Amino acid sequence: MSRAGNGAAMEREEAFAGSVVPHLRFAEPDGDSLRKPTISPVRRGEVQPVKRNLIDPGWVLMAPIIGAAALVNGIATLTVPHIFAMGGWVLALIIAASTPWLIQFDRARPFSAMRHNTMATFVVALPMFLMGLSVAQWTAATRAHWSDAIGTLVIIGAMASLILKRRAPSIITAQIALWTGVALIAGNRGIWFALTAGTAMGLYTSIRQVRSDEREARRQREREHNQLRAEEILSDFEQTGQGWFWETDRRGLLVYVSPTIGDVLNVPQSRLLGRPLTELFDPDEQGFDGERSLAFHLTARSPFLDLTLRAASRSEERWWSVSGRPLYDSLGNYLGFRGSGNDLTEKLRSEEQVSRLAHFDSLTGLANRVQMAQTLEKILNSHAVEHRVCAVFLLDLDRFKQVNDTLGHPAGDNLLTQVAARLEHAVDQHGRVGRLGGDEFQVILPGHHQRRDLAALAQRIIAELSEPYAIDGHRVVIGASVGIALSPDDGVTSEAIIRNADLALYAAKDNGRGRHHFYAPDLHSDAEERRQLEQDLRDALTTGCFELYYQPVVHTATERITGFEALLRWNHPTRGWLPPSKFIPVAEDSGLIAQIGEWALRTACHDLASWPDSVRVAVNVSPLQFANPALPAVITQALAAAQVDPSRLELEITESVFLNDDEGIDAMFAALKRVGVRLALDDFGTGYSALGYLKKAPFDKIKIDQSFVRGATVDGSRNGAIITSIVSLAEALGMETTAEGVETMDELDLVRALGCSHVQGHIYAKPLDLRRATECLKTGLTMAARGPRVSRAVRHSLLRRVTLEYGGEVYDGMIRNISATGAMVEGLWNVPPGTVFTIALGEGQRIRATTRWCHRDRMGMEFAAPLAVDSMGRVAMIWGNKARRAKSASSDFQERRARSRA
Repeated sequence: MSRAGNGAAMEREEAFAGSVVPHLRFAEPDGDSLRKPTISPVRRGEVQPVKRNLIDPGWVLMAPIIGAAALVNGIATLTVPHIFAMGGWVLALIIAASTPWLIQFDRARPFSAMRHNTMATFVVALPMFLMGLSVAQWTAATRAHWSDAIGTLVIIGAMASLILKRRAPSIITAQIALWTGVALIAGNRGIWFALTAGTAMGLYTSIRQVRSDEREARRQREREHNQLRAEEILSDFEQTGQGWFWETDRRGLLVYVSPTIGDVLNVPQSRLLGRPLTELFDPDEQGFDGERSLAFHLTARSPFLDLTLRAASRSEERWWSVSGRPLYDSLGNYLGFRGSGNDLTEKLRSEEQVSRLAHFDSLTGLANRVQMAQTLEKILNSHAVEHRVCAVFLLDLDRFKQVNDTLGHPAGDNLLTQVAARLEHAVDQHGRVGRLGGDEFQVILPGHHQRRDLAALAQRIIAELSEPYAIDGHRVVIGASVGIALSPDDGVTSEAIIRNADLALYAAKDNGRGRHHFYAPDLHSDAEERRQLEQDLRDALTTGCFELYYQPVVHTATERITGFEALLRWNHPTRGWLPPSKFIPVAEDSGLIAQIGEWALRTACHDLASWPDSVRVAVNVSPLQFANPALPAVITQALAAAQVDPSRLELEITESVFLNDDEGIDAMFAALKRVGVRLALDDFGTGYSALGYLKKAPFDKIKIDQSFVRGATVDGSRNGAIITSIVSLAEALGMETTAEGVETMDELDLVRALGCSHVQGHIYAKPLDLRRATECLKTGLTMAARGPRVSRAVRHSLLRRVTLEYGGEVYDGMIRNISATGAMVEGLWNVPPGTVFTIALGEGQRIRATTRWCHRDRMGMEFAAPLAVDSMGRVAMIWGNKARRAKSASSDFQERRARSRA
């Protein structure tokens, strides 16, 4: 391959992939040694004009030529020059030999153009003139033949032209000076005419040459300026780290790479030269198959564009987009590759972040609704029918809204994060967990699962999510409800599966929350029933089907009625009396609770107008009503229409009304107090942070929740201490207290002894309709307590199959409810009271119990010895076994899943 051709090819400027590739000149020595880029010593930002000196440095060669010409002329003519000719030859030789010193003198001083030209004329023209004059004098003095002298002159002129190369002005000056010296000695009209004509032609040629040189100089300056500017731009581009350049030889070894690559790889640039291009990239991280694609293109010598490759950096993860094209010389010989690259790291990170935001929940890090839907669709649309099997859990947190409302949204976010972590831990590797929004979560378990295994996992999830949480120094307890749907049993489309899991979730919540429920076809009818119930609620508002019942509130010291609590009742036209627990949740979900609450306020005020002035009425206010700025106006209108003193109306507010907007809460309390109504804090102690609001909320009364009254008289109960602390707190704040749910004489004696100012419960009266409440007031305001002497142990509903042994016979039965002292069992008919059975609860647990009553197939049984209860008042023997079985079943489930995965 021609080195000249190689050099010409390497000096071409190229643009690649929309970027200007640096114009590098390489000097390639013989052999296979690496080509090293040569860098011009021009300073950055400086463009040097092309300066063609009139004095050529090679003009010093004229000195030996002059000496040789004198010697040749003497030999040719066999004569010796006289003193004047010899002096001219010597002076010309000295001037020519002084050329290097004269050039340095010319460059060292800022001469003007005229002085510069004068110096050039002196150095070039004077020696030539002296030689022409000396040759002519020598020839004339010795009477030699002019043919010999002409040869010497021609030789001297030719050598001067060769030395001066393309410097036309200097060449013409030298020739004119040479022949002018001849013409002065041997001149005639012909010689002077020829010399004049030659001078004119020389001047014309010189002018054209000068102009041509100027144009060439301008082009050269422009090329150098553009070259330098391109180098500066590319250098800046490299230094910013946005892009870099590389070049290889025919063997794929690097001959150039940007210095920034050495910084990224923590390797000096010099050590990268001579190494294969592929060593710049990590072969172990085949991002997007870029490494294999690069090797293919290098082998095939085909151009490539934007290959994504991971840098061979160990300190941090970096990604590059690399492009390249093969190089060929003018003869078509392959020279190697040249290309560029740019950093993709931030772009990929940004795309990854965008993708994460699009597919993952930003708060918990779980998959979001979109990704969960895609996961379910992928399973249900699998090519293999046997792979379209999965189970879907829908979870809803119980009492989460109370945490969000009382502790604030940051605390709620903290709680959701902890819930997500527990949920992932419970599900482990068996499925995918996602957050759909709010306090709704979803779990997808691919593959076929037994229902008992799914039930065990659901119970484990509920148990783990129900454990206490620590939120900003508060101990928070919530619960969870789970709805389960299976594919293909409960649907073959994602819409059907989600809808049916949602129906199962509603069923779990309707059954008391903290439960799981599998989808069943009859749930559709339940959903339709709920929808119909909502419509009936709307009709009841317009037709006046609601009623208010009133439960007396009695002063503990005087046993006089001080007021009533208004309780909502609904006599459904087809279903009869419905308990509030059946329709109030529907009213809250549908938003009808505000209209129903306004009706209750107006009706209670109207009924209150016919009662004695010393009697008050208490009306419950929902959080939605309390948040309505129009509430004070609604209350004022109701009081004005009934002509009732505002102090006779008492609003019962639960702790859940305390939102983060402290100014809004304070403003509402201030507005209600300006109206003149009384305020009572209902269900005190069931929330999380009411104490923080008691110091500024203007309550007149605290109502002690019945959960503290129930079981307060049982030995070992701490409820009495809790009641005492609440009473002491209320007295210190100047508030009254009402104990709710008092049903037995021992409970009444306890709350009276603990200092409660008022009592409300069945011990005095059940809720009364308006007619009976009015009649009760007409007979007098004093009421007598009537009820059982002692309270029985708290009973819990339960469906549990057991066996009963009597006289060597074994009978099957079902426990319907149970307490620490007894249980109700069904399945045996007409059992005589006093019959003693041995009840086998399973797992080796046997209890002796005596029948106390029997009605049809149900009988009440008293245990021979009370059973132990846990901290929640439940029978430890029953609920402990259930928890252990759930945990064991969950462990079996995980073990089977692990074996199947293995």
